[in-house]
Amino acid sequence: MPPQEGSLPVSFWEKATFQSVLLFLVAFLLFVDLRKRRRPEGYPPGPFRLPFLGNIFHLNLQMPTGHLQKLVGKYGNLFSLEFGKMRFVLVTGMKQIKEVLARQDENLDNRPEFPIRNEIFPKASGLLMSNGPVWKQHRRFTLMTLRNLGLGKRSLQERIQEEASFLVQEMEEERGEAFDPHFKINNAVSNIICGVTFGERFDYFDPHFQELLRLLDSIIGLEARIWGQLFNAFPSIMRWLPGPHREIFRKWSKLKAFTSDMIRRHREDRNPDEPRDFIDAYLGEMAKEKDAAGSYLNEDNLMTSTLDLFLAGTETSSTALRWALLHMALNPEIQETAQAEIDGVVGRSRPPTMDDRESMPYTCAVINEVLRMGNIVPLNVPRETGAHTTVGGYHLPKGTVVVTNLTALHRDPAEWETPDKFNPQHFLDNGQLKKKESFLPFSMGKRMCLGEQLARTELFIFFTCLLRNFTFRAPEGVTLSLRARNGITLSPFPYRICAVPR
Repeated sequence: MPPQEGSLPVSFWEKATFQSVLLFLVAFLLFVDLRKRRRPEGYPPGPFRLPFLGNIFHLNLQMPTGHLQKLVGKYGNLFSLEFGKMRFVLVTGMKQIKEVLARQDENLDNRPEFPIRNEIFPKASGLLMSNGPVWKQHRRFTLMTLRNLGLGKRSLQERIQEEASFLVQEMEEERGEAFDPHFKINNAVSNIICGVTFGERFDYFDPHFQELLRLLDSIIGLEARIWGQLFNAFPSIMRWLPGPHREIFRKWSKLKAFTSDMIRRHREDRNPDEPRDFIDAYLGEMAKEKDAAGSYLNEDNLMTSTLDLFLAGTETSSTALRWALLHMALNPEIQETAQAEIDGVVGRSRPPTMDDRESMPYTCAVINEVLRMGNIVPLNVPRETGAHTTVGGYHLPKGTVVVTNLTALHRDPAEWETPDKFNPQHFLDNGQLKKKESFLPFSMGKRMCLGEQLARTELFIFFTCLLRNFTFRAPEGVTLSLRARNGITLSPFPYRICAVPR
């Protein structure tokens, strides 16, 4: 029955002003938000959150890891943050990180579904961010395929040795003058994963491929900046707004078009009995399992998996090598010691091999220290709770994004003698290489990096070849900096360096 004239609701509505109605609606929405988003019982502590916005103003994108360390000091080794509708918990300390990454149950195996990735790729597709049976099938298939294509065998090692010789030739052409090594190194490292995924390498002056590398480099920076984070926090609003986040989607579209064209060409000229690369192997397996129940091998997953391999296989090792050259120029005595070991073991008559590692503990320790100090994936790849679970005595509801603080672990004074200084002795014991439990550049557990073996092979052979042929120095009158550029990975700000032939 509608309200009668003169009743309280009608009287209120007749007398209400626009401002008072707006104030009432805002107050009502705030009340609903606070009730809906209040901390669950037993949930980790954290800073005060604003209604709807959460802790968006606690996000310091200029110095995210440094700012998070301040919050660790205030709230402890487990604390919570919210961005829009997403709940995050940051986990610090070896004990707690190990509890998250090495658990045997499946409550922490999932990857979160970030809106920005779902806008680019189908949900839960590919290798890196998929979950459940999709992830398990693709991880198993990829590991098997990488082994079949030479991972851990002499054939892939020879491919890396050959590419290292091309990189040396490129740097020799600089004749000891200052240059930016970024895209030379990117091209060399990317050619390894391109050989595995696409079956071909690209010339260092191929303009089309150089554009792709620049697209990839730009995306890595853009996704981590404020517009990318705002899209993840408020996708229903940001999806309709103009802004720099649109550039992310345009650039991903170009990378997807390149990959789609590669897949089309493989369909046209592949030999089903002799797969040349990952795409050939995937197409062959997809044809075999076309009518198999429970198979997730399909076009969408092929596209996403190929781009996952391309991105991860290019960016991480390339970034590590750029950090390595920078640290060598800043630590000439360490560079000289590594060069002396390389000269004594490898010499100049043959390329380095992975068999040389056992005789080169100092060089291996230097590479490990580059990975520790470079801190390339500072907060690891996030996990998400697949069910209500407990970590460090705190209750984490289903759907909580769990981030492990590798930055703090790799700079923990309790674990490292000189945590903020480049010191290869962290990985040496009486001149022999030693393992450190608190050293996790490739993560650990069931979702650890599946490309670790490939990355370690690349780093050892590229680094050894470069130090055997050059001494790296700062340009005359220039002071090199370890300032980092924040993105999906933590990379050095662009710098110029001199590769002086030995």
